[in-house]
Amino acid sequence: MMNTQQTICIAIVQNEAQQYLISRRQKGQHLAGKWEFPGGKLEQSEALEEAMKRELKEEVGLIATKFSLFETLDFQYPDLELTLHFFLVTQFDGKAESIEGQEIKWVSHSELSDYDFPKANKSVLNKLL
Repeated sequence: MMNTQQTICIAIVQNEAQQYLISRRQKGQHLAGKWEFPGGKLEQSEALEEAMKRELKEEVGLIATKFSLFETLDFQYPDLELTLHFFLVTQFDGKAESIEGQEIKWVSHSELSDYDFPKANKSVLNKLL
């Protein structure tokens, strides 16, 4: 059986108060109920940065203005092979809002470990912490 392979671009958004924006995966989504950083699938012929910026705008209405690649990793679920590109976004325009009806919140650095993230995020969380 062929595994599905996906490239995912993720925005770790940090505000001036050193808080991070997280959102909760909705019912019907892979890993529903888990918390995550905004992001999504790379579209064909799209640059990694463009995908991250597009997803950030589509999901929470923010426009990333200053960011850098924080981590790239491969993660294997039983049915899914992911290549994850995490961007640390340190400047942005706009106010975060729940555009897709998902729960979103700003949490402090020390609170990140209180939330249940997908396993694929563990090494990135460790690096942040």
